[in-house]
Amino acid sequence: MENGLLDYRQKDYRNLYLMARHNFRKLEIWKDGISFVSDNYKLTKTFPADERFNLMSQMNRCAVSIPSNISEGSAKSSDKHFKIYLETSLGSAYEWETQLEIANNENYISQEKYSELISKIQSLQKRIGKFIDRLS
Repeated sequence: MENGLLDYRQKDYRNLYLMARHNFRKLEIWKDGISFVSDNYKLTKTFPADERFNLMSQMNRCAVSIPSNISEGSAKSSDKHFKIYLETSLGSAYEWETQLEIANNENYISQEKYSELISKIQSLQKRIGKFIDRLS
């Protein structure tokens, strides 16, 4: 130690690196996103077989994108960069909501299931949005 400063070799840069990032596993929006993926798969498994490579596939990809972008963004070096991934996650949530609307219009789901899932996705959208606002 010279002049009261630590030598750069004495610093634990690994801990500094980890401290600058969010632990996605502790984020409620990520946990809820993972749970939402399961809800989505349960839903899309009930769709007609001819939707396998269309609406079913698109909804599955959107649902998976929600928590995936939260976790990927959490590795970024700044909140500014993390926010970009959160916005992508939010966009996937809105896209999924539109696809749910299409599934409902095509009578692939019951009104009860539609109401349950529209409530879940809108709640997740609001919470992701609030998290983004807190980072700004």
